[in-house]
Amino acid sequence: MKLYDSIGPNPRVVKMFMAEKGINIPRVTVDLMAGENRQPAHVARNPGGQMPTLELDDGRYLAEVTAICEYLDEKHPTPPLIGTNAEERAMTRMWTRRVDLYIVEPMLTGFRAAEGYALFKDRMRLLPQAAADLKAIAQEKISWLDGLIAGREFIAGDRLTLADILLFCTLDFGATVGQPLNRDNANIAAWFDRVAARPSAGASKT
Repeated sequence: MKLYDSIGPNPRVVKMFMAEKGINIPRVTVDLMAGENRQPAHVARNPGGQMPTLELDDGRYLAEVTAICEYLDEKHPTPPLIGTNAEERAMTRMWTRRVDLYIVEPMLTGFRAAEGYALFKDRMRLLPQAAADLKAIAQEKISWLDGLIAGREFIAGDRLTLADILLFCTLDFGATVGQPLNRDNANIAAWFDRVAARPSAGASKT
């Protein structure tokens, strides 16, 4: 396998997922800032021109963070970060979907339409007039999630899952682009600090 890697929160999710599992996959750096991910060579791997992309042993390419992580979890089941049975896997997927839809998407879309406008304006359709509202939606849903995880160590309960990794990498990125975590969300703040202390959080920065 080979991971086509770049800067950004989405590649970091996969790297942190791999670090938790102790997986070492050869990486090829794609220059996101220079738009290399939108050039024909990478679009042939990933028609969306997105990062990251995983090249499988049979030469096929797998895109989308959740699909890549689920594939790696099946190939390397220990420690399980999706689940060991149907119930655990369903819970992980439910929380991952909620995090992705309600927080990750509006936060990152808001960033691209505001602070990231100059970088992304020629790569995708942006709605700068919606940026503030998108950011507000993300913050509202963070507060919503804060109430739901009261008394839990992790988002899905007492086990670290893809949902935690996805949210952590996004919130850590958000703090660098004008969307810091409001630490009045005490449950999320405590959870964030617990995840930030994990060795995988540091290892995935590079």
